[in-house]
Amino acid sequence: MRTTVQAALAAIAVAAAAVLSLPAAAKGAKPLFAGDEVIHITIQGPISKLPRTGKGPSQSAPGTLTVQGAAPETLPIVLSTRGITRRSADTCSFPPLRVEFPDKPPQGSLFHGQKRLKLVTHCQPQASAQQYVLLEYAGYRIYNTLTPVSFRARLASVDYQDGAGHPMISRIGYFLEDIDDVAKRNDLARYKTTARVPIEQLNPHDAARFAVFEDMIGNLDWAMTAGPPGTDCCHNSRLLSTDGGPHNLTPVPYDFDFSGMVDAPYATPPAAIKLANVRIRRYRGYCVHTAQAQAVAADFASRRAALLAVFNGVPQLEDGPKQKAIAYLSGFFDLIATPADAAKLVSGCLG
Repeated sequence: MRTTVQAALAAIAVAAAAVLSLPAAAKGAKPLFAGDEVIHITIQGPISKLPRTGKGPSQSAPGTLTVQGAAPETLPIVLSTRGITRRSADTCSFPPLRVEFPDKPPQGSLFHGQKRLKLVTHCQPQASAQQYVLLEYAGYRIYNTLTPVSFRARLASVDYQDGAGHPMISRIGYFLEDIDDVAKRNDLARYKTTARVPIEQLNPHDAARFAVFEDMIGNLDWAMTAGPPGTDCCHNSRLLSTDGGPHNLTPVPYDFDFSGMVDAPYATPPAAIKLANVRIRRYRGYCVHTAQAQAVAADFASRRAALLAVFNGVPQLEDGPKQKAIAYLSGFFDLIATPADAAKLVSGCLG
């Protein structure tokens, strides 16, 4: 047993070196998402006074974003809160933010080409709460490893200041790439609709990869064919196609904080899915994609060491949360160890 564990750890270490040696820049990525090192910024604004009720766009307020380091710059921004669960003060003492640039960041700026960005923030003030942010960030990096048709994320060490410039708190967070930029660097276009999307319009392989990935990280908080009434499709995902039309659609997932891998304190299974906690997996891919899902599972199994190695490349991720996440994903790989195992897993499909 000891030899087996040591061999597994050695394989992960080799895979980690391979992952970290890959070129960081994605094809056509804008400056902010062309690198992976942690950036250091200061955000100043009346964050504590921003309204945090409702589900739609919130009231905004002006502020500034200052980039620290070798190429310092200060940019005017507009701040607002966003999201649903984490936006509520009953759930998180610090809200997730949207950062908008009223003026186009100039050529040479780290934020050149950006207009509106999601900033994923810590939920609670204690330093340990940052670990959940880092684990969710790891989810994006894992999906980046599987496909370039995925959201890139950029870690930031953020010094928050109030509107008068007084220090509030310094915590890790990350910016999330805009879906139109994901589309552009993959020669695709976004498909927007508020209607339910027929399953037949989904690319079978891409939909299967989405579903198997979500099962791997233990996430049930998503849909790839519909969103909440009156909103763009889809819930915690977006759709891309070659020309922006309703065919051969690639669903792209985001928001992984309700996953068993992250295991955030506030995370619960969706009300319609009767499970005791988010650590319990339930496969929710479509039965018409079963053949593709089995092929995807085999591909995932072959990449086990590389996918687990992603955690070794996440800065400031502590050993305890890292080992817990690796153990959780290892449990999934045990479920797809053989083709028969994978077939059994995806037999719980929908439809």
